[in-house]
Amino acid sequence: MIRVLLADDQLLVRAGFRALLDAQPDIEVAGEAADGEEAVRMVRELRPDTVLMDIRMPHRDGLAATRAITADPELSEVKVVMLTTFELDEYVFEAIRSGASGFLVKDTEPEELLRAVRAVVCGDALLSPGVTRRLIAEFAARSKEPAVASGLSELTEREREVMALVGIGLSNEEIARRLVVSPLTAKTHVSRTMVKLGARDRAQLVVLAYESGLVRPGWLG
Repeated sequence: MIRVLLADDQLLVRAGFRALLDAQPDIEVAGEAADGEEAVRMVRELRPDTVLMDIRMPHRDGLAATRAITADPELSEVKVVMLTTFELDEYVFEAIRSGASGFLVKDTEPEELLRAVRAVVCGDALLSPGVTRRLIAEFAARSKEPAVASGLSELTEREREVMALVGIGLSNEEIARRLVVSPLTAKTHVSRTMVKLGARDRAQLVVLAYESGLVRPGWLG
């Protein structure tokens, strides 16, 4: 059973999500929080698998709450998905850097929301190639002199190659075609790279690819 915590200051939004999620045989809503402070407290108390976290909330916003959750080693298994009104929300970039596993727009289709909740529990990031490329473009515009990421020297040549392809926004299937390997092999390389670098998920791997200088601005083709 996948346990989800809803964190949103709008009661009607939480009610809508609860009705959809609780109707699924493999998902249950573990609790609801009306602000970021309450969300952090409830995550520590309930240990849900996933948190659907609104970015804008009173007392402590979703970004600060996410940073508090992802910085706690005891909560390393908890995945945070940011909720935003607009896909190009100015805070989306910062949300990924704060440790979120991805983001969803609030008016997303019900089937997409359910797929997303199940995906993050499996360790996938909620970043379509198109969204990833916009995230990268934003990161490139803000990036400073790259620093070598801890653990980068431990990667094999193929793992560095795979990390760079993840960094420019390619999916496992696209990486497999580019390297002429099976999708399973591509996924295995991605997973091993994440483990070696201590990346929580694919979203963080994208950021690390830029921060380490493995991928540089202009490589979006």
